[in-house]
Amino acid sequence: MTQRLAALLEEIKRTHASSAALAAFCPFADDLIDIPLAPRNLPCAEYMYQNAAFRDAEHPLARAFYNAGPDAHWRETYRNTDIGTDFMDRFGCYCAVGEGGAWKSAKMASYVVTMPPKLHYPWHHHPAEEMYLVLAGEATFLRDGEAAEQLGVGDSSFHASNQPHAMTTGDAPVMAYVVWRNNLGIKPVLTPDHMLRDAQ
Repeated sequence: MTQRLAALLEEIKRTHASSAALAAFCPFADDLIDIPLAPRNLPCAEYMYQNAAFRDAEHPLARAFYNAGPDAHWRETYRNTDIGTDFMDRFGCYCAVGEGGAWKSAKMASYVVTMPPKLHYPWHHHPAEEMYLVLAGEATFLRDGEAAEQLGVGDSSFHASNQPHAMTTGDAPVMAYVVWRNNLGIKPVLTPDHMLRDAQ
């Protein structure tokens, strides 16, 4: 494990302990197993590296994810879908705990997600329950059947099992820490329009 990944792990543990919402949703796993990790850089990673809002973020976990980026295995979550290369090149994600991450657990999975300004993360869903904790910037969070919320640093959003949700950035980028519990092995899929209610 690199020093940057070790520092990331310590910041993740501190964040789970210090965030009441996150601690209630999912205490940090006590069954971690180290996994050998082959770093993989993707175009989306460059958007994070070039963004001073992430490099200089006040939240220490944002800085730890930024610093550990070169050691991470960046993900192509929606490869082989019709989401388009523009989205894939700008939507950044790498796993901390779980498939493709430096650690695995039977109790949780966790990721970092980054988006530049003016990007829409389309409606998607998955069986795992999920919480987003905003670490830098801001975004509009959409949950099917519920009012849209504009969230900033320290705010969180809970997504129930298979509840369609989406996210849009405005003039600012966003970085969020994403945690899953239950049904960890099933990947997210894009939500077809016929599955959506009227989300406001």
